[in-house]
Amino acid sequence: MAGAAAEQRRLATVVESWLGRPVLIIGDAMLDEWRFADSDRLCREAPAPVLTLRRRISAAGGAANTAVNVAALGGRAVLVAPVGADVAGDELHDCLDRAGVWDRTVNQPGRPTPVKRRMLAGNQILLREDSGDPDDALDPDGVTRLLTALDCATEELRAAAGGEAPTLVVCDYGLGALPAPVRAWLVEQRERYATVALDAHDLADWRGLAPTVVTPSFAEATRLLARAGGATRPPAGVELHLEHPDSDPADGPSELTVGTAPGGSHVEDVPAATAPDPTRADRPGAVGEPTRSEGRVALTGDGLSVTGTGVTVNSEAGEGVDRAVLAESRLAELRAHTGADVVAVTLDTEGAVVGGADGEPRRSHSTPVPASHAVGAGDAYLAAMTLTLAADAPLPTAAQLAQLAATITVSDTGTCVCRREDLLAALDQPSASSGHPALVGTDELDAIVAEHRDAGRSVVFTNGCFDVLHRGHVRYLEQARALGDLLIVAVNSDGSVRRLKGPDRPVNPVEDRGALLAALSCVDHVVVFEEDSPAALIEAVRPDVYVKGGDYPPELVPEAPLVRRLGGQVRTLGYVPDRSTSAIIERIRSHSQDREPDAAPHDQDRQPDPSLRTRTRAS
Repeated sequence: MAGAAAEQRRLATVVESWLGRPVLIIGDAMLDEWRFADSDRLCREAPAPVLTLRRRISAAGGAANTAVNVAALGGRAVLVAPVGADVAGDELHDCLDRAGVWDRTVNQPGRPTPVKRRMLAGNQILLREDSGDPDDALDPDGVTRLLTALDCATEELRAAAGGEAPTLVVCDYGLGALPAPVRAWLVEQRERYATVALDAHDLADWRGLAPTVVTPSFAEATRLLARAGGATRPPAGVELHLEHPDSDPADGPSELTVGTAPGGSHVEDVPAATAPDPTRADRPGAVGEPTRSEGRVALTGDGLSVTGTGVTVNSEAGEGVDRAVLAESRLAELRAHTGADVVAVTLDTEGAVVGGADGEPRRSHSTPVPASHAVGAGDAYLAAMTLTLAADAPLPTAAQLAQLAATITVSDTGTCVCRREDLLAALDQPSASSGHPALVGTDELDAIVAEHRDAGRSVVFTNGCFDVLHRGHVRYLEQARALGDLLIVAVNSDGSVRRLKGPDRPVNPVEDRGALLAALSCVDHVVVFEEDSPAALIEAVRPDVYVKGGDYPPELVPEAPLVRRLGGQVRTLGYVPDRSTSAIIERIRSHSQDREPDAAPHDQDRQPDPSLRTRTRAS
């Protein structure tokens, strides 16, 4: 038991080391839309259920969900991707904002945002509608703007990380976001990135990238081997039979049949006629058809064959051979063909097989779940694997944490996101906490900031009156918290608010305003200041990121020169439209004029909690 606890603490230390790690994600971003409906009868026109829509959820998908997972796990995620100028694109931007991803996507008018719409009844997916076509290619101007965004985002991350080379994650799902010029640029600029992770449906398109890690599905891995023609002999151990036609079919990727070679024969010794026939009429059909262009894999009813788009893997020729054994025996070939240091072949609900330069395969396992629970689990796996390798952790640790991140996200229907807090909880380790109260005085603030800085955590600082706390405030603070590891909110005192807003403000005393802010999970500490400007507090805190609300450039923020002189950066975050304290107060006043005035409030209703007064008093 003591050894297990020590191992969990070691893994938790690795998770903590991800905080603030710069990661640039580029690729096919899409919107996942989930429509939940009720159905209690069939329609008269056809044997189809009649659906009543109850709720709708939108989430980031594809490369965007990988970026969301990187941010949720504690990394500093920047997404570069083409996004359409449409409603789906607006929703995707909103998803990225909520997750704290630095949105550096490039607007592409006339090219729709890819969307996957799922309709469910009773948590069962009834149908899925996909929009977005790989034929919707980027025009030359779009490619140029994408490369400019990619170059700028790389330098932005490097500057934010104090000159440290960022990590790169490439998500190529064949939807046209990564045309040949973009792939060539990434290959040419490889040395600008310390760690490179590649998740691609067609790995053959990325020769020359020399990634640190590739994470193909089983179908994607076998497709690459088929196109390579089996030129590389598998290592000693299980010999595999590989039968590949002379040419690729016009409508899809290569056809491949793999199994243990009869009699231990080598690939070149086995005639094509001996290969198992996956189309045999007496073979049970696949459970669920694989989706074209996604490289999905479906297990046949006899439990012996696995089919994917253009790929059939059959274990009937060797009893007891399964996908994990097949993948393990070809890891060296996959590393050779991809140029990757690490290959992680994912096996859906069966876990993954991971191999590195030492030639020792690592097998991880997962718990089978309904397919609707596992959407996006691969994105969580990719994010955790990338962050662990970027932190220079050993490969067994990367394999273990990546599988754990993917496994704990599949508890419910929806697009999977693994949060750092959930991962630490799975390791029986609470998230780092200083033990200080949320409401603090300025005399305590110096010690708190020093403690977090010693632990390598970044500090985000913002200030305001926060008179009537509303949805716009909450979203703004959630976005601010996602920019670092610690969020400090400085609140104007009552006297300061009166000088700034007029004699009828604040509506709520500072004790109430501070207590409400401190109750928000995204806020770490609240401090009150008497001055009209937070300059003195900024000097004391020296924030890594100073955040203000508004739709204006950071250069117009009065405190910007001071923050930059102290080595920090300035970010402005837009407010939720039609949400403001002034608008709320005006609505209340307009309603009150239509009714009899209430009796004067009791004095005690305005008296602050004495315990709060002592904890929030500024010195």
